[in-house]
Amino acid sequence: MFEGNLSLKLGRFQLDSGPFAFDSTGVTALFGRSGSGKSTLLRAMAGLDRHTRGQLRFHDETWQDGRRALPAERRDIGMVFQHAALLANRTVRGNLDFAARRAPRDGHTGIDHAEIVERTGISPLLNRAVGNLSGGERQRVAIARALVGQPRVLMMDEPLAALDWRAKAELLELFESVIRDLGIPTLLITHAPQEVERLADRVVFMNEGRVERVETLREALGRADSPLFTEEGPVASLEGHLEPVADDPYRLRFVTRPSDRTSGPVSLWLTHDGRPTSNGPRRLRVRGDDVALSHGPVEGISVQNQVACRIERIETSAPGRVAVFLALADGQRLVSEVTSRTVEHLGLEPDQPITALIKSAALMG
Repeated sequence: MFEGNLSLKLGRFQLDSGPFAFDSTGVTALFGRSGSGKSTLLRAMAGLDRHTRGQLRFHDETWQDGRRALPAERRDIGMVFQHAALLANRTVRGNLDFAARRAPRDGHTGIDHAEIVERTGISPLLNRAVGNLSGGERQRVAIARALVGQPRVLMMDEPLAALDWRAKAELLELFESVIRDLGIPTLLITHAPQEVERLADRVVFMNEGRVERVETLREALGRADSPLFTEEGPVASLEGHLEPVADDPYRLRFVTRPSDRTSGPVSLWLTHDGRPTSNGPRRLRVRGDDVALSHGPVEGISVQNQVACRIERIETSAPGRVAVFLALADGQRLVSEVTSRTVEHLGLEPDQPITALIKSAALMG
C-alpha cells in the first residue's frame, strides 16, 4: 500500500497531490495529460528531489515525513525512464554488473542475474557497447538493469514513448510476462490509454498537479466520462486466455476468466495469423462502437460472437451517443456505444437481458 500527500515545486510547476492511497500490488498507471504532474509525483515518491515535502508511506515504512525523507538509494526502487539512462562508457554487461554491485544483499525479486538476462532477451547484447544499441534494445537493457538491482518497487516513466510500433509491441509483451510473473509492485507513467488497458490493475488520474481519483481498471472503464476514452469512445478490457482450434490454425478461442466463483467463462472466436501464441493470461480489447445490440441471437449474419448479457446501466457518452454497460455471465463487463435513438427504438433499460453482437475485438499483444 502507498499512502501519501506530497508537494514539490519545480520551476513554475507546483505539485500538490492531495491525500492519496492505493494498493501497491501489480501495475499502477499514473495517467493524465502532458503537464498534469505524473513525472513530478513519481520523482517525489522515488525521493529524487530533496525539495519534496509531505508524507509518504510504503507498507509499514515511512519514506517521507515533512522535511525528513528516506534517501532514494534506501528505498530500493528500480527506475526506467523514457530515454534509458545507461552508463555510456560500459558495455551492456558492465551496466548490469554495476547494478548488481549496488543491489541489497537480501534481494527482493527472488531471481538471479542469469534468469533476468534470459527473460529480458538481452543475452546476445551483453558484450555490445551501449552506443550501438537500438531504442528498443536500450529499453530492454534498462529494464534488466533495474531488475538486477533487486528492487522492492519498479517505477517507469513513459518507457515506450520514444519507440517505434514494433519495439513498443515487443516491450509491452516483455512487461506483461516479466513484471507480472515476478510480482514486483510497478508504477507506470503513460499517456496512452491502450497501455493502461493492457497493463494496469488500477489507475491514478492526475490533473494540474493533483491526484483527482484512484480507480481499479474495471472502475475506470466503467464510466462514460472516463479520461481513458479518447476519440475512439468507450472500450472494454476482458481478461482470459487463448485456446487453439484443432482443425483451424487461423482461429483461436478466447476464454474469459470469471471474476467470481459463482459464474462460468465466456468464449469468443478470434481470427489469427497462425503464429505461435502464449497460453498465459491475456487481455482482449473491445471497442464500444464494435458492439451492436439485439433482443436475441441473430441468424444469417457474419457476426459469430453473439453473447448473452444483462444491461447494467445506460449513460450519455457524447452528444447523441450513449454508452450501454453490459454485464457478462462471467462477471466481467462489455460496453456498447449506440445512438440515443437506438436506445429508444430497442426500449433498452437497466437489468434487461440483451445479446451483444461483437463485430471486432483485438488481442492486446
